[in-house]
Amino acid sequence: MSGAMQAVAQTTDAVLLAGLALALLLGYVLHRTHFCTMGAISDWLLMGSTDRARQWAVAVAVAVLGFGVLAWADLISPLNTIYNTPRLPWLSYGLGGLLFGIGMVLASGCLSKTLVRLGAGNLKALVVVVVAAIAALATLRGALAVLRVRALEPVSLDWGPGPFLSQWGMRWLSLDASSASLLAALAVSALLALWIWRGGAALSMKAWLGGALIGLVTVALWAVSGIVGWVPEHPETLESVFVGTPSGRMEAMSFTAPLGYWLDALLYFSDGSKRLFLGMVMVPGVMIGAGVSAWLEGSFRWEGFADLQDLVRHLVGAVLMGTGGVMAMGCTIGQGLSGVSTLHLGSLVAVLGIVAGAVLALRWQMR
Repeated sequence: MSGAMQAVAQTTDAVLLAGLALALLLGYVLHRTHFCTMGAISDWLLMGSTDRARQWAVAVAVAVLGFGVLAWADLISPLNTIYNTPRLPWLSYGLGGLLFGIGMVLASGCLSKTLVRLGAGNLKALVVVVVAAIAALATLRGALAVLRVRALEPVSLDWGPGPFLSQWGMRWLSLDASSASLLAALAVSALLALWIWRGGAALSMKAWLGGALIGLVTVALWAVSGIVGWVPEHPETLESVFVGTPSGRMEAMSFTAPLGYWLDALLYFSDGSKRLFLGMVMVPGVMIGAGVSAWLEGSFRWEGFADLQDLVRHLVGAVLMGTGGVMAMGCTIGQGLSGVSTLHLGSLVAVLGIVAGAVLALRWQMR
């Protein structure tokens, strides 16, 4: 191996190790704070409590502001992220989000929550993870991928000024990219902060700290992927690339596609072409971090399905999450935190779909 290629390999290792460390912290925090998007929606809908929704808003506000500051400092750019697509595939994003939202209610939590539950000894979560991985891989590269690529993604709209809110600010306010990124981030995070303060009773310190830490993990992953992982000129292609990701672009947290990549790697590891990616190391990292938290807390215990109906409900939910998460290009974390932190307009479509799906499923369960 040449010296240049060895340097690229070392950079990739640094990205993966940093991602694993951040995933361990994330799993620990998710378990200790009970951070859950489905839980936030159900608490608000069924009990009128906005505490967990506002904790989620804290995480989003911190992630948005952190990404905006990094972009303002010209350390990263939203244009280099995986979310920079030429058109808005609104049908795929919206329908995928809707399916994912329904699935996470049936499966008792989104994929990040499922990984946390698995780390704490819930064997129902193991079934959900495996089935969701199969559905995700089928939607990425299998039979469902044909439907996604030929029927759903072509139904799209032009972005206008661009797929990011900062680009609209550049057009409307005649700002440069750095200033527009910071201004958009400040505006969105300020609106979220206002709602957090006025949206109900005061949040506990645990909720504030948990939300802030999750937001900071998102920002740290953008820095790892976009700063540590940036190779200005790859020795083989002579092009700028971000190593440690399957797309060659900046990525942060997401769990749907990485589950599919894990299944693909386990089934076809011997062909020699499989590589670890940043998203893939997040999967075991979150499980281990949650497991450590459960063990220290004394809450680790094995848990299985209550009856056949419980099994069927979780199986259906897993399929919907695996399929919908790929169609929407992200889950409650991949779009709800990572995508939203870039102020990607498509992430709003996906998140609205997820919320709508969760509300529909919860209302159906209530009846």
